Amino acid sequence: MSEEQLVGIVLVSHSAEVAASVATLAKGLAGGAEAVPVAPAGGTEGGGLGTSAELIAAAAASADRGAGVAVLTDLGSAVLTVKALLAEGDELPENTRLVDAPFLEGAVAAVVTAAAGADLDGVEAAAKEAYDYRKV
Repeated sequence: MSEEQLVGIVLVSHSAEVAASVATLAKGLAGGAEAVPVAPAGGTEGGGLGTSAELIAAAAASADRGAGVAVLTDLGSAVLTVKALLAEGDELPENTRLVDAPFLEGAVAAVVTAAAGADLDGVEAAAKEAYDYRKV
C-alpha cells in the first residue's frame, strides 16, 4: 500500500518531548514504519507544557494522506482541545477521529496497524485493544 493511502497518526501530549519520543518509539517498534505519517503535537507554541489547537491542527494536516487521521492524546485537556477542534468542523482534515486508547501502547498498535495498510476503523480498533494489554 502506498504512503498516500495510509492512515495518519497524530500524538497529542502536554509535552513536546513526550509526543516526539512516543512517535519515535512507536515507529521504531513497528519496524521503522517509515511510510506511516506520524506527527507529534506536544506542548505549546512557546515550548511550554500544555496543549495547542494550532499545533494539533498543523500536525493533523501534515499526517493526512486522505485515508483518515487517528488522534491519540495523553491527558484530559488534550482530549478537550481535540474535541473542540472536531466540533469546529473545519480545523482538522476530513475523516479525523479522536481515538480512546492508552497513549503509548495505543500509539504503537496504531502505527503497526497503519503500516499493515489497515483503514481508519482498523487502526482505531487496534489502538483501543491496547487497553487490554496486561503487564502482570
